[in-house]
Amino acid sequence: MTETVYTVTGMTCEHCVKSVTEEVGRIEGVESVSVDLPTGAVTVVSATPLSDEAIRAAVDEAGYQVA
Repeated sequence: MTETVYTVTGMTCEHCVKSVTEEVGRIEGVESVSVDLPTGAVTVVSATPLSDEAIRAAVDEAGYQVA
């Protein structure tokens, strides 16, 4: 298992958290996604290391940005 923490900007509510969690969770190999709204920390646990590009694309699709 690999755990990586990203900082996502622009999230302001639980809807934002849900959107990011769903989009990142769709990436192949993702086991779990945890979002801390006050800090913008998104913790991704995956079976194997994921590319930063895949995470950035999923967060972008949700309408936010990886800092």
